[in-house]
Order: sequence, then structure tokens, then C-alpha cells
Amino acid sequence: MFSVTVRDHIMVAHSFRGEVFGPAQRLHGATFIVDATFRRAALDADGIVVDIGLATGQLRAVLAELNYRNLDEEPEFAGRNTTTEVLAQVIADRLAQRVPTDGLAGITVTLHESHLAWASYERAL
Repeated sequence: MFSVTVRDHIMVAHSFRGEVFGPAQRLHGATFIVDATFRRAALDADGIVVDIGLATGQLRAVLAELNYRNLDEEPEFAGRNTTTEVLAQVIADRLAQRVPTDGLAGITVTLHESHLAWASYERAL
């Protein structure tokens, strides 16, 4: 399996509902380093997994929709905790809609909360 990963970042504000989240129930900010990995079993006719420039641009466009937002105020997240895992899935799903997926086996999006913790969502295509 071949893979290509591109990286960017987002800064958001949000809060969580539920005792399990402790102090994160209050409004707080988060900065995530975001890795998007594209996978395919065989390289395409040009010898690539995905055009890196295209993947980078589409990741940037997807993240621009979330960057510098208070996610608690975004209608699409009403009633949902915007955990790292949820955001990874949202970003992966949006990328799958934007990047040509012919021949791709899957996309994995990883959000790094810090150098100590991160979460990923992997989707098959």
C-alpha cells in the first residue's frame, strides 16, 4: 500500500457536554495539527498516489471552513460534542467529497492535540 500525507492546522473554540469532559465543559480553544493520508494499492499512471498540491489545497479549503470558529455556534454541530474524533471524521468526509478518489483505497485524518495525544479517523473509499 502506498500513501501520501499532507499537513496543515486549525484553531477552534468549543465546549463539551458531559461530566466525563471535566473542565473542558467550559468554552476553550484548541489548536490541531491535521494530517491527511491518502492510500492506494498501486500508483496511478503518473506514478503517484494523489497530486500533493491538490491534496494540500483541498485540505486547506476544508480546514478554512472550521478555522477560527466557535464550533458551538456552527449549526452543523448543534447537539454534538466536537471531540477530536468527531472533527477527524468530518474532515475526512469533506476531503473525500473534494479530492478525486478514483483508485484511492482510503483516507485517514489525524488531529494532533499535542505532542502527547492525537486521534484519527480512517475511511475506505
